[in-house]
Amino acid sequence: MAKLDHLKTEMLAVRELRRAGALPGVKLLPQVARLRRRAGEASGPAVYAAMYGDRVAIVDPHGEVTYNDLADLCHGVINGLRAVLVAPGRPTVGVMCRNSRYAVIGLLSAIGLGARVVLLNTDLGAKQMAEVVSRERVDVILHDSEFTGVLALVEPDVRRYVAWTDDATDSATVDGLVAGNSTALPPAPASKSSLVILTSGSTGAPKGAPRDGGPAMSLPAGFVSKIPIRGSDTVLMCAPAFHGWGLLATMVCLLTGATVVMDRRFKAQESLELVVEHRCTAVMMVPTMLRRLMDLDDSDLDRIDRSRLRMIASGGAKLDESLVRAVQARFGAVLHNLYGATEASYITIATPQDLAAAPTTAGRPPLGVAVAIIGDGAPVPAGETGRIFVRSGSQISKYTNGTSKEMLAGMLATGDTGRFDSAGRLFVEGRSDGMIVSGGENVFPEEVELALGRHPDIVDAAVVAVADADFGQRLRAFVVARDGIEVTEADVKKYVGAELSRSRVPREVIVVAELPRGAQGKVTKLTLDALAAEHGQG
Repeated sequence: MAKLDHLKTEMLAVRELRRAGALPGVKLLPQVARLRRRAGEASGPAVYAAMYGDRVAIVDPHGEVTYNDLADLCHGVINGLRAVLVAPGRPTVGVMCRNSRYAVIGLLSAIGLGARVVLLNTDLGAKQMAEVVSRERVDVILHDSEFTGVLALVEPDVRRYVAWTDDATDSATVDGLVAGNSTALPPAPASKSSLVILTSGSTGAPKGAPRDGGPAMSLPAGFVSKIPIRGSDTVLMCAPAFHGWGLLATMVCLLTGATVVMDRRFKAQESLELVVEHRCTAVMMVPTMLRRLMDLDDSDLDRIDRSRLRMIASGGAKLDESLVRAVQARFGAVLHNLYGATEASYITIATPQDLAAAPTTAGRPPLGVAVAIIGDGAPVPAGETGRIFVRSGSQISKYTNGTSKEMLAGMLATGDTGRFDSAGRLFVEGRSDGMIVSGGENVFPEEVELALGRHPDIVDAAVVAVADADFGQRLRAFVVARDGIEVTEADVKKYVGAELSRSRVPREVIVVAELPRGAQGKVTKLTLDALAAEHGQG
């Protein structure tokens, strides 16, 4: 029965990918088959080139890269690394690049090398980086020049090649690998590639979430069935390509032959200029980015051509209702919301129709994904809250450090709580491991964050639990006021008390000028601890 279900899923996946234009036509099939026989996993860029040719694949501040160009660049890197990585066994390649052509070249080249690919978080500090590189046994790192200092504690025998650079004096570069080696189709690698994506690592060095073998066809198929990227699209990619949401979105765009405009470092005004300049039809962001975009003046937002913009997709964190309604009011029915986890890729995707009916929903499971709400070890009825479990072809069995998440009948615990409504839409309510008990009341910090996100004078907020001698734990809120507006602790407490129950009112409110967030749009516990110390709170 399981085999029949798998076969049915794969057949449906083929149909979705063909509808999206992501599969070669009949005339190209013999050529694609020859490429795959000759080069195995190294054939990916050449297959893209055969399908899409001189269509523009990537736009970044260094210019345009066609699909033909992309194949040549990847072939040069693969052939160059083959010449220097001569030790037996499968090599491990780390890629530490902001959004640019090099993020894609690094990933595709490492796959073509048959390597174990580790996508290194651009927010890591030097100590965390050294720990991750050592733990993952990385042999070579392709990195932007700005991260040279972050690699200072990495063992010197780990090879390094500079990817993005504005300095012509950098000696060992990715461009140099291309210039000094053949751009002919490489031979098939001797080993199968695998991919390691790092968790957010909010309290220490991030764990590695490994995936061996290529993803099931249902992964990109499920994506395009809900977020219908097509080859005619020009997509602004603000979500970081080194992490799950941005990585998946970038690779699906290339699979369909779309043009990806890489936003190297998100700044709301500059990112809007990219949308306008390139007449983008789709935008991929994390919620913090989307909020900052929507906070721009009406005169700026009016410059975006609504007749061309057919998709805004958000992922990586929870969307609050006020932001959903603001996007709907400004741009119409274009917003999509992806809920996922590093350990399982996407879990549900909300379409514009889902969000019109229920603005706080995370959507429904796409093709190839099953989701269950579990309470006391068994599924609960629609409307009841429980722990969210997922089963998909992309879930991991354990982290690279040997630890694992809880499993139940083949389903992976996401660490979140939620519920389904009667229409089968999922609502994520908080972290199952983040609930605190304060004065005998169960409280989720995320619930308070979402309430603060609706405050008209607050542009950013984070809420954490801290130890309390009387109540066991208490809530501490960090808030950023809108420019020119004064927000006091009393204002915040009064507002939360009116929105939620008294047990949800933070006992401490710290007003800060900014909440520094990483590329994934998340603020770490270490950052919040430092802000609290600056304001005299232990």
